[in-house]
Amino acid sequence: MNPVFDQVAFLGFDVFGTVVDWRTSVAREVEPFLARHAISVDPLQFASDWRGLYQPSMEEVRSGRRQYVTLDVLNRENLDTVLTRHGVDLAAIPGQQRDELTRAWERLDPWPDSVAGLTRLKRRFAIGALSNGHIAGMLNLARYAGLPWDVIGGAELSRSYKPQAVTYQRTIAAVGRLPEETAMVAAHNDDLVAARENGMRTVFVCRPTEYGAQQTKDLAPTQAWDIVVSSLTEAADALGC
Repeated sequence: MNPVFDQVAFLGFDVFGTVVDWRTSVAREVEPFLARHAISVDPLQFASDWRGLYQPSMEEVRSGRRQYVTLDVLNRENLDTVLTRHGVDLAAIPGQQRDELTRAWERLDPWPDSVAGLTRLKRRFAIGALSNGHIAGMLNLARYAGLPWDVIGGAELSRSYKPQAVTYQRTIAAVGRLPEETAMVAAHNDDLVAARENGMRTVFVCRPTEYGAQQTKDLAPTQAWDIVVSSLTEAADALGC
């Protein structure tokens, strides 16, 4: 095992994109909704458009322009924005149907290696979500996808969104560890930059199809992360699990 992990007892995981495949999963959930309402948008494009509002909506909270609200609230608002941009009359679609579609983000398939990799890593480390997702949504997603978390940390615990420092710090404190006794596992370089700045060890998991074939970001590590792998099972190998 990499010696810098000798003291590590807890692994925190980014979830959307690192552990689960949000793009094709959301597209699957969206497709019958679009067909039912005769909305002529490719489901994969709709999923990407919806996700494209993720960071801007969280930035309103991070900047202090808006008080903290959970991710399901942001996703629900962002859904209405995407529908409107595609020319949909929101009054023609019952709010309950839009509420239900928002829960697509709790029905995301894990990447093929995720459950096996997490199960192996859990033998040696405590593992948990360190995500921008809210606790109820992460709980529902874990049950849907079979993710064997020991704990759910991240945004709701700190009432903030990554990459704000407090999002990492509150999870580290909640699991009763020092920063150097924790590691962040993510497919996004900016997430690992913030985690390292807060004293965490780093594991980069390359997910080159998270955004589809045209992905241009996070195709490779941008810094010398402690471990670089292409799957969570490979992470388990690297960490002696």
